[in-house]
Amino acid sequence: MDHLTFTYSISGMTCDHCVMSVREEVAEVPGVTAVDVDLASGLLTVTGDDIRDEAVTAAVADAGYEVIA
Repeated sequence: MDHLTFTYSISGMTCDHCVMSVREEVAEVPGVTAVDVDLASGLLTVTGDDIRDEAVTAAVADAGYEVIA
């Protein structure tokens, strides 16, 4: 089965610590196999199977940031 990749825009990240916080929280989401956070663009790329948007959004919020539409 192929993994699916989703990209989200994150607001509020300003430093490498922000990136690490988001990466750690999102990595805990069930189904996630890879997480890439780009500080310069504010983009979060998540790869995995059966990933729920609500779970990713909640994980980003737990890290103290917000997914923007």
